[in-house]
Amino acid sequence: MISALNQLVALVEEHLAEELDVHGLAAELGTTEYHLRRMFSSLAGMPLSEYVRRRRMTVAAADVVRGEADLLGIAVRYGYGSTEAFGRAFRAVHGAGPRDVRRDGGPLRTQPRLRIRLTVEGSIPMDTRLIDRPAFRLVGHAVRVPLVHQGVNPHIQRHITALPPEEHLRLKALGDAEPAGLLQVSDDVDPDGTEGSELTYLHGVALSRETAAPDDLDAIEVPAGTWAVFRTAGPHPQALQTTWAATATEWFPSNPWLLRPGPSIVTILERAGDFSTATCELWLPVEPA
Repeated sequence: MISALNQLVALVEEHLAEELDVHGLAAELGTTEYHLRRMFSSLAGMPLSEYVRRRRMTVAAADVVRGEADLLGIAVRYGYGSTEAFGRAFRAVHGAGPRDVRRDGGPLRTQPRLRIRLTVEGSIPMDTRLIDRPAFRLVGHAVRVPLVHQGVNPHIQRHITALPPEEHLRLKALGDAEPAGLLQVSDDVDPDGTEGSELTYLHGVALSRETAAPDDLDAIEVPAGTWAVFRTAGPHPQALQTTWAATATEWFPSNPWLLRPGPSIVTILERAGDFSTATCELWLPVEPA
């Protein structure tokens, strides 16, 4: 996977002015576009699309400062149909428009070319198990919320606290399949993992396919497949978010599995009364590499 990501970085450099064929590269490397994008964003700390834009504007800035071509010619060279569109992208990266930079020589914010390396860590074993599950159904109360990488997501928190206590009890009694208990489900997540992008959050339980779902609840159909289950314990949600990141930096590069499209699921096994600490399981859908 580290080799695949570095080949992806090389592809970006070779085609700065063109659309990237990430799907084709993934197929050549024996992986999937979904997994490649998710691993890139987790390890690079930014979506692939943002890295491409930053690199494109870094290289374009040299052409702007040299003044050897008009701004429309530079815009077209880097895949933009007008100086206005190019100027917006340029300003978003550098904080100043191309005309100002051509006149003043800056300011410029350079995005270095990424070099992804696997460091030897792994001193703390990850508590993981692999489970094959038949198709099942997730039911509960769903809402669209923005993605938040660190700390408590206030939109999710408001969604959960708005449910009356008796509804939590009703849901818990309804569940009859693994993962057991009340679940925190994230679905339709942007493969690039862009901060602020929308996802579907469902607070609910798992039902077997044979169990009818109440009409007043939202449902997500989950196909049969393999799941990697990671146990976490400690400050909440920090321990859970740290483990999520470690799956990309440590577990997937060390194991012959890929993320596959599907919901990620968190079940709370134990927790403090104020939810300051918790023991959880993180369920991620996977497939053989």
